Amino acid sequence: MREMLKLLNIRYELMDQNIFEKVNGSVQEGDVIGVIGNNGAGKSTLLQLIAGERTPTGGQIQWLHPDVTITVVEQETETHSTEGMTPTHSALLDKWHVPNHEFQQLSGGEKLKARLAKGFSQKSDLLLLDEPTNHLDQPSLAFLTKQIKEFKGTIILVSHDRYFLDEAVTKIWSIEGKTLMEHKGNYSSYMEVRKQKRLTQQREYEKQQKMVERIENQMKELTSWSEKAHAQSTKQEGYKEYYRVKAKRTDSQVKSKQKRLERELEKTKIEAVEKEHSIRFSIQSTNRTGKRLIEVKGLKKSFEGRTLFKNAHFTIQHGEKIAITGPNGSGKTTLLKILMGMEAAEGGVWISPSANIGYLTQEVFDLPLDETPGELFHKETFTERGKVQTLMKHLGFQTSHWHSPIRNMSMGERVKIKLMKYILEEKDVLILDEPTNHLDLASREQLEETLSEYNGTLIVVSHDRYFLEKTTEIKLVIENGAIMKQLDEPPAERDDKEERRLKLETERQEVLGHLSFMLPGDAGYAELDKKFIELTKQINELK
Repeated sequence: MREMLKLLNIRYELMDQNIFEKVNGSVQEGDVIGVIGNNGAGKSTLLQLIAGERTPTGGQIQWLHPDVTITVVEQETETHSTEGMTPTHSALLDKWHVPNHEFQQLSGGEKLKARLAKGFSQKSDLLLLDEPTNHLDQPSLAFLTKQIKEFKGTIILVSHDRYFLDEAVTKIWSIEGKTLMEHKGNYSSYMEVRKQKRLTQQREYEKQQKMVERIENQMKELTSWSEKAHAQSTKQEGYKEYYRVKAKRTDSQVKSKQKRLERELEKTKIEAVEKEHSIRFSIQSTNRTGKRLIEVKGLKKSFEGRTLFKNAHFTIQHGEKIAITGPNGSGKTTLLKILMGMEAAEGGVWISPSANIGYLTQEVFDLPLDETPGELFHKETFTERGKVQTLMKHLGFQTSHWHSPIRNMSMGERVKIKLMKYILEEKDVLILDEPTNHLDLASREQLEETLSEYNGTLIVVSHDRYFLEKTTEIKLVIENGAIMKQLDEPPAERDDKEERRLKLETERQEVLGHLSFMLPGDAGYAELDKKFIELTKQINELK
């Protein structure tokens, strides 16, 4: 494969904050590169630099071939144009099952699929995808993986989805410590190599520290002798010159050992292993249970001649943990808006007037983008400000974020700012629409743990099956125009199903491994592709 571009010592600063320094990497034609890193590490910024939407503060992006065409599919956009639609674009919209509605009227998943369809239809040399898995249901995710495998050009994508990164990418770029680690292979193989590197670095660091400690102890001992010799050289008549010479010799030995230590550290200085990124927060509530919170009777919602659901009846009690599930476009977000009184519908919805509800939308543009956290969470007293700033620190923010406009924050950081509101207000009901979208792995895991311990009422829309299993106990399933309330499967039955699913996913991973070394025209490709589709279908039936 030919080399397409090089990143040469890229440095980038934003509002006096150093985002990158000494970033180096290379892109080969046909690469599928997965960019990973914590929220705010600069993943989207890196894509924008490659796309030419931003200019590096230092270093160079070297293009090795002229006239490379680039298409960017952003994480989130408020608007989207279908002007000049090609037959390929139209066909992809059909395959993605995107309805022919105005962009603003589409669900979150449908909006993303509309933008992905346009991106893949461009037939560019380089396709940049920023969080392409957010909002997608399982069939759409499998189709996206297939599209990536069949794409003729080069792809660089940002994602926090571990399973997707394992299936879709051939190279990992990890942004850590303001620089870039490059690894040929998928996410799991990178994490294993990273783990071994960190263990080796830790062992070498400990070895180095023992050497430093040994030499410093020798220097301390020699310094002690030198001090005694200097003292004796001023006291004992007849021995002054002897002790003066001894003190000078000892001082010389100390200096010699000091220089040796400096040379050793200069030659092979090993830094301490950087601590893993961690997030800590908790959400409290008034812990009301056992009474009706929401009652829905005869609910019906139609949209431009299409009925999302009808004749729906269900009750939600205080303290219940509810997952709202269904395919893209089934009406999950619409149902939340109806419950919150933000969307009209036929039928009756009753909500306890005493309910203290926090509603986290999946939008990232509904914050006051020009305000800073200091302005948004304005507090009168030093103690109150300290509480907010401590929470920000536990959520992974830097001190500089306090005075930084929200507009300059990553999408994941914006989601955390929204979460802060409900953490501080101690709501007894949380309604969360796709809360893990844009969050890095550490933040997702902490949110899972926090919500599993939350003692209030929880109503969640998410396509992250693992997240729902960790945080909820009851499902509201929207399917075929109906809403059904059901308890989760018994643990034994769920474990048996999980074991079958893992076996199928292992087999599908093996098929994908073979496909990654083949082109659509190669002998055996069609049979393997058919097997991949069948395995995906079986896996989805178990979800």
